[in-house]
Amino acid sequence: MIDFGQFFKDFWESTGISGFFTDGGWKNFVMLLIAGVLIFLAIKKKFEPYLLLPIAFGMLLINLPKVGDEIFVHNDDGTYSGLIGYLYYGVKLGIYPCLIFLCIGATTDFGPLIANKKTMLLGAAAQLGIFLTFICAIAIGKIPNIDKVLGSTITASEAASIGIIGGADGPTAILVTSKLAPDLLGSISVAAYSYMALVPVLFPPIIKLLTTKKERQIKMEQVREVSKREKILFPIVVSVIVILLVPTCAPLIGCLMLGNLIKESGVVPKITETLANSLMYIVTILLGVCVGATASAENFLNVKTIIIFVLGVVAFSFSCAGGVLAGKLMCKLTHGKVNPMIGAAGVSAVPMAARVVHKLGKEENPDNYLLMHAMGPNVAGVIGSAVAAGLLLMILG
Repeated sequence: MIDFGQFFKDFWESTGISGFFTDGGWKNFVMLLIAGVLIFLAIKKKFEPYLLLPIAFGMLLINLPKVGDEIFVHNDDGTYSGLIGYLYYGVKLGIYPCLIFLCIGATTDFGPLIANKKTMLLGAAAQLGIFLTFICAIAIGKIPNIDKVLGSTITASEAASIGIIGGADGPTAILVTSKLAPDLLGSISVAAYSYMALVPVLFPPIIKLLTTKKERQIKMEQVREVSKREKILFPIVVSVIVILLVPTCAPLIGCLMLGNLIKESGVVPKITETLANSLMYIVTILLGVCVGATASAENFLNVKTIIIFVLGVVAFSFSCAGGVLAGKLMCKLTHGKVNPMIGAAGVSAVPMAARVVHKLGKEENPDNYLLMHAMGPNVAGVIGSAVAAGLLLMILG
């Protein structure tokens, strides 16, 4: 005879719903609310929707009680299983971020940078936030008894992963964090993409604080036209020089420049089209879901996550400030021929940062057209963030 009481008890305990009523079940509920907020921001406010949406959905899936044992299992021997577990190897091995860089290269025009090579320095200066935040995070980790507040101290590897948020480059942040501090992957990814979406809000006050109205009104001469030969040679030359100097950045820089060479060669238009469209979106979905699935309640709901989000703002602010201050110096050295605002575009948020600078320029002077000038340091920032990541991996990897 069937014991219906036992049957329904076993059925109830097998459902994920029962998980909300166990110890710690409230944390899963909180994470589902956070995932819901991120989905809302991605759809309604269009905050980096291409990656924030799959990240949020991956976070939602992994925080449904008992679902993790079905789709994302971290085995005792360090391997992964389950659907997302198998897909996660693309993150763990650094495949997805490099493929995205390959696709980015196929959509990037380095012409403005080639035409005005000195803007490469602005892209380098805008990486200031990475290293200052790295130092700040290490300093926090040295505070006496900080481990009692955070649950553990902040290691140099974790500090590097937090600092890379300042590069405003999601794939780079994911690659560095997956190598150095995989437990922080969910928190750092959400912080990086959230703040990237807020560049139009975060950058203008900093730019206005560090520049005068006269500087913001400076009109720059139109950049020269770049030949096809220059555009083809650029990815080859940059690959050789940069990778010889910082070999650990070879995966990112190599993929970025290969994608750009494919685009500029003009001989394989179908491959260019595939990289710029189909492959980009496929890899973005896989990367986002896998990264979101690392944001379990255990990894995400802690004081260290708050520190990450606070330092993320610091990283973005210092990166913007570093670029603007370098722009001011360049303005002085060129006797007012460079609008210092374009330095703020030296972060890797392409083309958002350049558009923010252009918009500010138009507000100060309706005849000003800074978009192409700002695109130079903007694409230089992509290279700069990859080099910065390579340096951190070289030191700590």
